[in-house]
Amino acid sequence: MKNTILHYFNFKEIISVTMILFAIIDIVGAIPIIIQLRKKAGHIQSEKASMVALILMIIFLFLGEQLLAVIGLDVKSFAIAGSLVIFIIALEMVLGANFFKDEIPDSVSIVPLAFPIIAGAGTMTTLLSLKSEYETQNIIFGIIINMIFVYAVLKNTLRLENLLGKTGLNILRKAFGIILLAIAIKLFRHNTGL
Repeated sequence: MKNTILHYFNFKEIISVTMILFAIIDIVGAIPIIIQLRKKAGHIQSEKASMVALILMIIFLFLGEQLLAVIGLDVKSFAIAGSLVIFIIALEMVLGANFFKDEIPDSVSIVPLAFPIIAGAGTMTTLLSLKSEYETQNIIFGIIINMIFVYAVLKNTLRLENLLGKTGLNILRKAFGIILLAIAIKLFRHNTGL
């Protein structure tokens, strides 16, 4: 029984998926945005935001291909497009440009926090890109690990900001940006056969 369970879960894949999603969700890089949202609204519903993001990501993991089929796209094409989106997000992180997440809404709700800040376009395209390379159960496990981490960050945003400081947050953001650039190139090569 134990061997059967281990057969379905590949820990190397789980770690890879977890790291890729961690970099693309970029909850650490989003701390300044979350702090601004908290200041405007006074409170963030960490549990609700994390749970909605988790549900959105799992639904898209399973139904994303069908949604693409309706509009006449295949997973490889979407994965290539996704790798380009990831590449742009990585450039944003490394160069400090602001292509995404630049508008702060007037109120904090599920819409700005769970979607698009946590489970945004980059995350959704990454999920389908990952599906072409990794087993589904390992992706789900990676999503759950990330949502636990997201929840912890949302609960402790101010503490983390004080602990890391502005310089620490910038270093983390740039480091994950470089990792994300490499991931984007790998996904592009894998799906184009280069």
